[in-house]
Amino acid sequence: MTREKGFAIIARSPLGAAISLRVLILGSGSSGNATLVETSTTRLLVDAGFNRRETLRRLAALGASVDGVNGIFVSHEHSDHVSGLANLSRLWNAPVFITAGTYAEYRRLAPQDEAQKLRAVETLQASRRFQVGDIEVTAFSIPHDAADPVAFSLRAEGFKISIVTDLGYLPAHVREHVRGSDLLVLESNHDLEMLKVGPYPWHVKQRVMSRTGHLSNHAVSEFLADGEGFDARARWLVLAHLSENNNNPDLARLSAEEALGRRPESTAFVGELHIASQRTPLGPFVF
Repeated sequence: MTREKGFAIIARSPLGAAISLRVLILGSGSSGNATLVETSTTRLLVDAGFNRRETLRRLAALGASVDGVNGIFVSHEHSDHVSGLANLSRLWNAPVFITAGTYAEYRRLAPQDEAQKLRAVETLQASRRFQVGDIEVTAFSIPHDAADPVAFSLRAEGFKISIVTDLGYLPAHVREHVRGSDLLVLESNHDLEMLKVGPYPWHVKQRVMSRTGHLSNHAVSEFLADGEGFDARARWLVLAHLSENNNNPDLARLSAEEALGRRPESTAFVGELHIASQRTPLGPFVF
């Protein structure tokens, strides 16, 4: 196995064969989010919401190398996306790719010794392409109650992956950015009725339901049923960031399946529907 800068750069599948492109969802939810995207020469982590030990454990559970990544991309500063950022950046000597607004808020919120652990910091700008190794990354703005939140599309080996969570609604530019995705990871956070009668204080419920909160199963189903909104090209559709208090996998799946079933035959979705979990890693998705 070839090494560079102290970590493995040839990623291998669980069967030992060299890979072209692989995606591993380490976990998704309000307690932690992280996704690894890797080619045979480049490894990128999107969000770092698990601590060092848990991140390495989940990588190993999916048969992935724990030796390092070429960069960590941050969507926003909320703890379920950055709680492991400093220690992982330091462990792997990995640069952090982050918008200026998110970086400023992260530094304000994080303990000083944590922020100092970050290795090189590269500034992202929404809608501008960024190349790391053989993976092209585009960050795009999303409506969420954070300083400067973004979602990501990544392209490599002729394929496109979009990772879109933590947004209150799906504006036109977000719908456009996810078109043509071969793998779409999309938030389906809550069931509206469960949220309304659930244990959260009313002001938290209002936040979640707001246009800078989180996507409901209903909002996702309307998008998936819309032939002009969702192009149904994806080989894999993954519903992510499900609330453990206000949703469950069966409800999210049934809502999505009903919506996909409403599409006309000419634009039918023929891919696979998956549900990401907070507790159990998902994948690998191998192209």
